[in-house]
Amino acid sequence: MSDLGSGDDGISGSKYNVANMEGTSSRNEFDSSAKGGSGVEQELATKMLQIQSKRFYLDVKQNRRGRFIKVAEIGADGRRSQIYLALSTAAEFRDHLSSFSDYYASLGPPNTDNLPEDGKLKSEMMIKDYRRYYLDLKENARGRFLRVSQTITRGGPRSQIALPAQGMIEFRDALTDLLEEFGANDGGRFKGDLPEERHMKVDNKNFYFDIGQNNRGVYMRISEVKNNFRTSITIPEKCWIRFRDIFNDYCEKMKKSSDSITAEINLPTSSTSLK
Repeated sequence: MSDLGSGDDGISGSKYNVANMEGTSSRNEFDSSAKGGSGVEQELATKMLQIQSKRFYLDVKQNRRGRFIKVAEIGADGRRSQIYLALSTAAEFRDHLSSFSDYYASLGPPNTDNLPEDGKLKSEMMIKDYRRYYLDLKENARGRFLRVSQTITRGGPRSQIALPAQGMIEFRDALTDLLEEFGANDGGRFKGDLPEERHMKVDNKNFYFDIGQNNRGVYMRISEVKNNFRTSITIPEKCWIRFRDIFNDYCEKMKKSSDSITAEINLPTSSTSLK
């Protein structure tokens, strides 16, 4: 069975078109054609990818607020959906695509008799100002796909695209090419070797500590995995020491509290001391 991406989870029957998939808030920031937009908009570059039955357009655009990437998906039936990414968000998305691709490669063949209850195999989230992006690698009877959903915290509808899992590497490479040409200067990136991944198991939970890097610097991602459910937090390197100090403070306070309780338990009773 081929991994046919499907974006019909939660939006069954809706049309992928500009009118009903773009929130007003999203358009006002990125699209100069919207009322109150950011002036004249230039298209700097575009790439088109044919992934299975879908076409994806990656357009680098620029207006007074800066550069951004519009990702449009057009299905075999002509339905259209699109999301907008600031360049910094696009760089973070590219890094996530590498992680999702590695995870996808580690999976066995699809098993329609043992699908996850919600279909999710791996999830991540990105936050940029008042926008949130939810990345969900999912599986259904038609195959595996990466659903990317964009929401506006101050209002507006959700927009989303569904990328067939087999096309994640091709999509990542196309995004990388655009970022290398139009993205922020990479001169400030850490040039040394990053520490290796660490892992620990506590009861029935697994914790993974991964060090990564994007255009905003080095970060640590701590992931908790239990059964098929995974949650993660990302900690920028600049606050590692503060994070450690807070953690150590809690450890010391818990140790003092535990030592105090132990000491009270071990105190001789009054009858014993009289003897």
